[in-house]
Amino acid sequence: MAANGSFTGSAGALAHLTPRPTQTLFNDNYLTLQDLDFTQQFLPEVYEKEVERYGNRTISGFLRMVGAEMPMASDQVVWSEQGRLHIAYDPIVSTATTVVIPGDANNNPTNLIGPGATIVIASANGLVVEKAYVQSVGTPDAQGDVTLTVAGYAGAITAHAAGKVFVYGSEYAKGTSNAGTSVDAAFEQFNNKPIILRDKYAVSGSDTAQIGWVEVTTEAGTSGYLWYLKSEHEARIRFEDQLEMSMIEAEKAANAITPAANLGGGTQITGSDGLFAALENRGLVYTDADFGAAGTGLEDFDAILGELDKQGAIEENMLFLDRATSLGIDNMLAAQNSYGTGGTSFGVFENSEDMALNLGFSGFRRGSYDFYKTDWKYLNDATTRGLVGDVEGVIVPAGTSTVYDQALGQNISRPFLHVRYRASEADDRKMKSWITGSVGGNYTSDEDAMNVHFLSERCLCVQAANNFVLLKKA
Repeated sequence: MAANGSFTGSAGALAHLTPRPTQTLFNDNYLTLQDLDFTQQFLPEVYEKEVERYGNRTISGFLRMVGAEMPMASDQVVWSEQGRLHIAYDPIVSTATTVVIPGDANNNPTNLIGPGATIVIASANGLVVEKAYVQSVGTPDAQGDVTLTVAGYAGAITAHAAGKVFVYGSEYAKGTSNAGTSVDAAFEQFNNKPIILRDKYAVSGSDTAQIGWVEVTTEAGTSGYLWYLKSEHEARIRFEDQLEMSMIEAEKAANAITPAANLGGGTQITGSDGLFAALENRGLVYTDADFGAAGTGLEDFDAILGELDKQGAIEENMLFLDRATSLGIDNMLAAQNSYGTGGTSFGVFENSEDMALNLGFSGFRRGSYDFYKTDWKYLNDATTRGLVGDVEGVIVPAGTSTVYDQALGQNISRPFLHVRYRASEADDRKMKSWITGSVGGNYTSDEDAMNVHFLSERCLCVQAANNFVLLKKA
């Protein structure tokens, strides 16, 4: 009997398909989007290996190159630095027979020049220079200013509203009994306190049960497969980067900051002195250096050398620069190495005429100083200081200071730039990590998740900051 009805629905739409005994493509054995409303005809071709479109993303390594890391047990690290050996004042006020040594900001006297001293008095620009003998020293006034009565060896002294003076010796008559002026050794004391850095990565229990492998290449260069903890791995290296970034960027709070109740409540945040803050306050800051400028680039560099001569004059220094400043120094050095217009000295470049010219300089010597240049990724990365672009580089002295270490009970040498982290026999807080939750065999709470915690407590010590140079844009 003939059927009066008809089939409807998707089953009727498959009548044209012809199954095949082999996995071979024909025009009548595949399912189309129109046939079954499939979202795709075939499974997508999936690359399991990540594409490293940003290369090595970590910016750490600066402090490992120029400093060291050492434990500490206290809430504060304190150190002292030597003062100047010789006595000098700038500015001073002079008349024909007097020199006024100003007091400090708190109206305390600063004068260390005594009777019998021989001094050099100069104008602000150093073009007028005279020598004088100190006859007597007055008592400090209400502002802490001290007036010296002097006699010029060549006659009356030139008046200066903002002059300079330094002691070069002394002269006494025969039979003097009270010669000389006792001067205590001058030093400055500095301190810094560690800050606590924390972060965590959390993954739910359900997500840990869904295995998905991803082949990755780590920032250290190793490669392999990671499961769901790919994000934990990135959280860890991001935290390690922040350990270094905090030592560079940290700043002491002008006024104590009170965090939210769940972040400590009454315990106040006071900050810490990072590299940039220490150099802004105690170091040398050179603005708008244009080393690549024709005719003036070398002058900018020589101006920095002149200032280093006035400080510790440490011979070996490291240059950590952004890309533009690094190329500017390359151009400056290349310009000094040309024979006339368009000429090139192949010998100094260690190249021949048949080789590509190498205009990248990693080290050079100027005057009595050796400089080793490297690009600082922190200043180039678009998600760190490269986003701001105000810092062009840092000149770091390759020096050490000798201090007494109470933990070791002996004098040790430490780099001018080094990190101190909290540690004791009971707890090492250099870089801690631990897991809480109820996933993966850890049953520390009833939370259906795995929480990976990171913690460190550390601070940076910038000793002899007067030998560092911070290069900035104006």
